[in-house]
Amino acid sequence: MKIGIIGAGAAGLAAAYDFVNAGHDVTVYESAPFIGGQASTIEVGGGRLERGYHHLFTNDTAIIELMGELGIADSLAWFPSTVGTYADGKVYPFVTATDLLRFTPLSLRDRVKLGLVSLRLRYKKNWRALESVTATEWIKKHGSDGIYDTIWGPLLRGKFGKYHDRVGMAWLWTKFQTRVGSRKGIFGREILGYPVNSFDEIFEALDSRIEAGGGKVLRNTSVERVIVKNDVAVGLLARRTPEDELIEETFDQILATAPSFIFKKLLDLPDDYRQLLDSVHYLAAVVVILELTRPLTGTYWINITDRSIPFLGIIEHTNLMPREKYGGSYVVYLTNYLDRDDALYKMSPDELVETYLPHLPKFNPEFDPSWVTRVHYNKVSAAQPVIETNYSQRIPPHETPIDHLYLANTTQIYPEDRGTNYSVRMGRQVARMMMDAHE
Repeated sequence: MKIGIIGAGAAGLAAAYDFVNAGHDVTVYESAPFIGGQASTIEVGGGRLERGYHHLFTNDTAIIELMGELGIADSLAWFPSTVGTYADGKVYPFVTATDLLRFTPLSLRDRVKLGLVSLRLRYKKNWRALESVTATEWIKKHGSDGIYDTIWGPLLRGKFGKYHDRVGMAWLWTKFQTRVGSRKGIFGREILGYPVNSFDEIFEALDSRIEAGGGKVLRNTSVERVIVKNDVAVGLLARRTPEDELIEETFDQILATAPSFIFKKLLDLPDDYRQLLDSVHYLAAVVVILELTRPLTGTYWINITDRSIPFLGIIEHTNLMPREKYGGSYVVYLTNYLDRDDALYKMSPDELVETYLPHLPKFNPEFDPSWVTRVHYNKVSAAQPVIETNYSQRIPPHETPIDHLYLANTTQIYPEDRGTNYSVRMGRQVARMMMDAHE
């Protein structure tokens, strides 16, 4: 077959890799000048760093297996994680059962109850029983108002904003399953993985294999239209920059990995399928990366429950990876998920930094803006689908109503939350679906 793929993120590249391995002719179209999508990288101090913080869990088997196939498994290193929760003006370690018992913002009764609730979620395997209830309802019923008001309520508000009380409990169940599945033992420390040469090594290896197999990955080439004749997708119309050159190519099958609100602009779709695409709301992500001369904290990941702080998390990457990989800089991500009409989303990078920096002394009283040597800024318009109740009924099928046209994007990853591992898994599954349909 001759196959066109829209998007050179994890799903698109993984699918293209399987297609060329099966002897098919593949062209991947990527509007950005780089590949990797949300896991793409920038240069920091001579090393590569993701535009948005990334790591792997021990149960991220799809991407771990792919690294093995690509011959780069040895690049994956594993580290004990450090996690903290900022509450009542202090960062509390929040990894082990002992940490939970010392979390004094909760009453002793609620600390014990939270531990029992966490165990209940860990061993609950039937996520479908949770689909019809919101996370807010479930936590208040099976935990307590205190647990919700102190921890989960602020965290849900921080991540989902005005949608926080609509998020399904199946989404929160997934977060528990992923994180506790990466622990050593029931109450052990969380273990996280990271490709020591960055995720870029994975995508560059995929790119090389695709090119070696006769495929093409076209950067700076944005698809403007899916060409449809008699309800069959037959080609793509794309524009290459900076030449401003229009390219029209015919294909036997097409895979789109674009967000739903972009995909639906590329062609006319039946109303019922378009309604499925419209039924899921995306939140954007805004990430500020600081290069510092001194460490900010001693913790890799800090969840923030104080909603007076204008960002929801601090990920200090150099508390996982050695700073020597980044020219000696300490690397800190300040992260937010926002609606695209939010004031913070509309701020310039300088305005956002001016808004954020006055809050950093809350995490390190010695912090001074002079520590900041360089700032990087990244904005993603479709970072996090809002997973509401009964979400399985909202998922558009991968096989669209247009023959020979398939869709694989983060709204279709469920019950797991979106992530690079699951994008790899989905891309390969849909590639197999497309090849099976051709046989």
